[in-house]
Amino acid sequence: MVTAGPDGGRETPLPPVRTEPPPAVTGLGSSLAYLLSRAERSVNRALAAALASEDVSVEQWRILQALADGRGHSMGDLAEAALMPHPTLTKAVDRLVERAVVYRGHDPADRRKVAVFLADRGSDLLGRLEAGIAEHHRAILAMYGTARTGELMRELEVLVRSLEG
Repeated sequence: MVTAGPDGGRETPLPPVRTEPPPAVTGLGSSLAYLLSRAERSVNRALAAALASEDVSVEQWRILQALADGRGHSMGDLAEAALMPHPTLTKAVDRLVERAVVYRGHDPADRRKVAVFLADRGSDLLGRLEAGIAEHHRAILAMYGTARTGELMRELEVLVRSLEG
């Protein structure tokens, strides 16, 4: 299509007008929840492989990481930090207690309450897992890019804060 200029002469051609909308993402691929779940599943599958040498699940690793600050945590705080429902957390902590990598003790702030603590064996276990976890992270950076991964992590933090209010 060519338009006439102010003096009736020819002006530059306009690009053709697109009459169809761009193809839309439909079905499950249009669901943020679905895409986040797929990404989590893929990331956790590779993470599980990195943890398998020490017979540690992704959920158990989260528990150990949450306890690595050395402060001890209530089961409620630990459930929130490890992203686990209470009954599942209780079973996972019981297994870690059996392996002597965590222990239950009195909460230092309120001796009437019980807290879960990382044992020395748990610290050693985390140390042994460190190389595999670092390699897992490096693989993601290599596939997705350092800048993009950092940006994605920042944006996900913003999303979580927005949703949790």
